[in-house]
Amino acid sequence: MRGTLLTAAVLLAVSTTATLSQQVPTVKEESPGLQAKAKVPPAQALQIALAKVPDGALQQAEIEQEDGKLVYSFDIKVPGKSGSEEVVVDAMTGKVLSVEHESPEEEAREAKPKS
Repeated sequence: MRGTLLTAAVLLAVSTTATLSQQVPTVKEESPGLQAKAKVPPAQALQIALAKVPDGALQQAEIEQEDGKLVYSFDIKVPGKSGSEEVVVDAMTGKVLSVEHESPEEEAREAKPKS
């Protein structure tokens, strides 16, 4: 019985670790060095953002300066819904600053390089 419980615990730990490693997002930096300034790690910020958009899947993640704050911006796609939800999380506190729906047209405008 103990061997079975130990095996189950090890499998759960390995499974949890694999799941968490899949949740570490690749974060694009608006300018070099921003990620190093963040107090909230990207994986934690993503978990916070995904809690605001149930059933959503990460499309894109960025860290940037916005209105004087260092923030993560996550574009999250909800199956069956056009566009995406943009969740902005404060990179210093983990607080959700905004959740906004972006239409496909707004997404296209944002994707264009800034001149």
